Amino acid sequence: MTPAPAFAVIMAGGGGTRLWPASRRSHPKQLLTLHGERSLLQETWARLEGVVAPERILVVTGMEQAADVQAQLPALRPENLLAEPEGRNTLPCVAWAAAEIARRAPDSLQIVLPADHVIEPAEAFRDTLRAGLAAAGEQPGRLVTLGIRPTYPATGFGYVETGRALGEALGQEILPVTRFVEKPDAATAQEFLRQGNFYWNSGAFLWSTASIVAALQAHAPATWQALAGRSTAEVQAAYATLESISVDHGLMEKASGLVLLPIGYLWSDVGSWPALDDVLPADPQDNRVGGGATLIAQDARNNIVYAPDGHTVSLVGVEGLVVVQAGDATLICPKDRAQEVRDLVERLKTERPDLL
Repeated sequence: MTPAPAFAVIMAGGGGTRLWPASRRSHPKQLLTLHGERSLLQETWARLEGVVAPERILVVTGMEQAADVQAQLPALRPENLLAEPEGRNTLPCVAWAAAEIARRAPDSLQIVLPADHVIEPAEAFRDTLRAGLAAAGEQPGRLVTLGIRPTYPATGFGYVETGRALGEALGQEILPVTRFVEKPDAATAQEFLRQGNFYWNSGAFLWSTASIVAALQAHAPATWQALAGRSTAEVQAAYATLESISVDHGLMEKASGLVLLPIGYLWSDVGSWPALDDVLPADPQDNRVGGGATLIAQDARNNIVYAPDGHTVSLVGVEGLVVVQAGDATLICPKDRAQEVRDLVERLKTERPDLL
């Protein structure tokens, strides 16, 4: 039997507001080079090498970023770039891509990935994707998600509770999903860590096209009917009418046949500036530098600096700061208050929308 062709969907429509001022509407987080020499989007594309053929990779992004996405991914076929007229969260994104793949290859398999994560080593992730495709294809109706083994009691991630292993796919455990859990408080997160059967929700999924179409028809019928069998112009015209909801809330929490494959290697959603501590190398004073900048540190420790290539940042006698220079804006804040950048962005919407 000829194996089902595998497609991939890269969700590249997020705004990354907690990484302001580097991440902005016209050039959001997924287009930034935060780690290594390629943007997060380019790294996501590269991790699919050897698993999905380039001509079967679709990218869903906003109209405002479409030209930059195409420029960063020269191998992306124009017909595989789905440009949303406005962001409506991840369920419409997944549904539009599923409808497009179902039109082309109804007997196919799908990988759905966020565009803005750091995952290493890449080959270990490819092995997980191959196992996930095998798991998704072996049982009708099965929806596969990837879960990250928690390394600390994080309160900033959603969790997935699992049961006893159902078996293996290419040597990797398949765990049944019991429930999805919202971001917990500290005590609950500590209990999840102790129990050992809770995983961080990665936002990555694998399924057969038939399985995701059936799930959308059952649990998000209005969204599916608005998108299935429509032209690009018809989809874009209907987008404003779609419910703005995540694929977790709108689909995964309602569906049956959910399983999880664990990830035990480096994964970061780079959700805020302090996350760079986990993905960038440290200098002898435990400072981390990204964006191509040069840091001159004098009695300065445990800082994160992000600025463009050719820019020099000098720090004297400071500790635990985030220092970001991007375009016409500069951010300086303590690491332990970096989550408040999102609140600052809300303020800028009224006071200085030109900076967003």
